[in-house]
Amino acid sequence: MSDNMSSDPASSPRTTDFGFRSVGLAEKKPMVRAVFDSVAPRYDIMNDVMSLGIHRVWKRNFIQALGPRPHLSLLDLAGGTGDISFGWLRAGGGPAILSDINASMLAVGHTRAIDRALVNRLRFLVADAEHLPLPDRSVERVSIAFGLRNCTDKAAVLSEARRVLKPGGRFLCLEFSRVQVAALAPIYDAWSFGVLPRLGQAIAGDSASYQYLAESIRQFPDQETLAQMMRDAGLRRVAVRNLSGGIAAIHSGWRL
Repeated sequence: MSDNMSSDPASSPRTTDFGFRSVGLAEKKPMVRAVFDSVAPRYDIMNDVMSLGIHRVWKRNFIQALGPRPHLSLLDLAGGTGDISFGWLRAGGGPAILSDINASMLAVGHTRAIDRALVNRLRFLVADAEHLPLPDRSVERVSIAFGLRNCTDKAAVLSEARRVLKPGGRFLCLEFSRVQVAALAPIYDAWSFGVLPRLGQAIAGDSASYQYLAESIRQFPDQETLAQMMRDAGLRRVAVRNLSGGIAAIHSGWRL
């Protein structure tokens, strides 16, 4: 399979989702950027509030699944404030690139890296995950945690992840997914749409951004749909691991 895989513009729709709204393809990126510019200063606090702290457990599981080793390098896409990159380094992983399209989020990550004495072990990269300024076959691991759903062209992100992976390298995605336990669904909906926007207003002074975050979760492909998208991008031995009844899931695939 060629290293120059990409989605076909001729077959792409001219609109995409922004939460429950339909917007032009060119509109989504600046709208998402505005959301994360707004939430960046309190993003980590809000993650704890939004997930009742469970996101920390999910991320620990994710980092373990990445299999950090000193001889392996990591590209952390949509890495924002740095949780995955920091966890990778603390677990013994090799060189890491903390990448995000949003400079405000990456600035928070840089400050946190300084506070944790990790800044010298990281490369920081402001980049669009759909068009990575990195060579083919350049890293052993690519991760994206709670970022793929905010990307306009998810197929392009998956294709780029495969392109930059070395043969034998692995891509892993941690993302909110489709609840698999029926009894959880109404509770989860009430929390997402009734509580989260109010908490966003109270803690971050921004209810609209958290309304978007809740809506974007519902618009994201379910477990099997995302798994098939990964296969279509050329990733192999694709596997899915549900977390907390499917509230989140880890998808993994290899470049063989």
